[in-house]
Amino acid sequence: MSVRIEHVEWPDRPDVMMPYSPAIKVTGGSLLFFAGVTAAPVYHSHPHVPAEFDNIPPDMLSQARMTMENLKKSVEAAGGTMENVVHCKRFLTNLDLQDDLNKVWNEYMGKYKPTSTTVQVERLATDSRCLVEIDAIAVVDS
Repeated sequence: MSVRIEHVEWPDRPDVMMPYSPAIKVTGGSLLFFAGVTAAPVYHSHPHVPAEFDNIPPDMLSQARMTMENLKKSVEAAGGTMENVVHCKRFLTNLDLQDDLNKVWNEYMGKYKPTSTTVQVERLATDSRCLVEIDAIAVVDS
């Protein structure tokens, strides 16, 4: 059975722009679970070597692009596209920067919007310079 991803909308949904879908129904396919990505290189040393993260830019717009590119590469490596992503958790160290993240999010997601949850955290584990981390679930054809 091939994968089918349907956005579920309320019948009385107001006409407002949202960066996410309230619900998605999936039939068929295989589930893919992606570890959180940041602007840091996906493949890095453990224990962490701070110098490996020296190219992380200080601003959210740049970090969001690098983070979304890392997520996109992971999804594509698993045989999908960003339209196969059905859910993301977005962790920000400063919710005041959410609009910058959403701008880049919309560039990568276009009209397709997965479900998502966004929360503020004190610090991300990869490196203290990271401002955003995104983990994801996707569904692809079996």
